[in-house]
Amino acid sequence: MRTIPLFGTLCAFAIACAAITPARAEAFRVGRLLCATSPRIGFLAGSTQSLRCTFYRRGASRHYIYEGRIRRIGFDLGVTGSGVLSWAVFARNSQIRPGTMRGTYVGASGNIALGPGLGANVLIGGSRRSVALQPLSIERAVGINLAATVTHLTLR
Repeated sequence: MRTIPLFGTLCAFAIACAAITPARAEAFRVGRLLCATSPRIGFLAGSTQSLRCTFYRRGASRHYIYEGRIRRIGFDLGVTGSGVLSWAVFARNSQIRPGTMRGTYVGASGNIALGPGLGANVLIGGSRRSVALQPLSIERAVGINLAATVTHLTLR
């Protein structure tokens, strides 16, 4: 029964994440960022995961590969296997070139998994803070995990 209030809090956190939108950064939807994640062990203070990401440019057959790391700081408890993160990518203009996605993104995350799991991530940053990753990302992973964290993503 103690799980229900915690789940409700996490759902409210995810809805709040979806409501936060970066100022004027979403003028152009420029593509999709799809990342494969490594397994994760969440400690009470946070977790770290390696990522292998592919940016699929909208309306073009070309795609760009990025390596990354995502660090979560805050309440993050549990274990998940490898998973997938998927974001729609918005930018101030439609001129996306190789390396544009490179940089640091900061925001908030909420995840829940009891077997199959889902997560919400709000991240803003990139090249001169001109890129926004969709306010509500799709995160799929299998495990047992509950997290509400400040999130730091680095792509290179």
